[in-house]
Amino acid sequence: MKIKIIFLLSIVSMVGILTACATSVKRVSPDEIIDLSGRWNDTDSRLVAEAVVKDALTRPWVDNFVSKNSKPPTVIVGTILNRSHEHINVQTFTKDLERELTNSGRVRFVAAKGEREELRQERAEQKKHSRKDTVKAPGREIGADYMLKGSINSIQDEEGGRKVVYFQVTLEMIDIEDNIKVWFGDKKIKKFVKKRRFGF
Repeated sequence: MKIKIIFLLSIVSMVGILTACATSVKRVSPDEIIDLSGRWNDTDSRLVAEAVVKDALTRPWVDNFVSKNSKPPTVIVGTILNRSHEHINVQTFTKDLERELTNSGRVRFVAAKGEREELRQERAEQKKHSRKDTVKAPGREIGADYMLKGSINSIQDEEGGRKVVYFQVTLEMIDIEDNIKVWFGDKKIKKFVKKRRFGF
């Protein structure tokens, strides 16, 4: 009898464990903030890009350029270095920056280095194969006035089941012609992570 009870309890325990380990998927809004691990995530990338670009575009360098040249400045995003302790997809963050800059209407934005090569190849192909009245001529690219560069840094402090993760994104807007830095900004993120302890 005892063996049967132990056997039944073992089965119930196994079912409970398997049920607890079952995968559940729920669709959520891409804008919903979900932070599971405390690591850099899509929300951090989006919010930082929005904050730093908003700050950059309200500073005097934009209006100074417009008043001097009667046109908005042209910007390109350069290298964003990941100096944090985590693997971060910097390309996603760069695209968030590009989106915010382009959609602001305050600046013009030119294609990045890799994209320009593809466009140049397309123009060369058009010259060979397209109707003359539709061919896009070479040598008409717009040169950028400013380059946005920066880095992502982090500090991690951990003790027992608790952890504090600190990110600092530092960005600079640099005049390409004379290397003068016309804007310097940063955004800080601090997360407190507490690991749950499970007992059986």
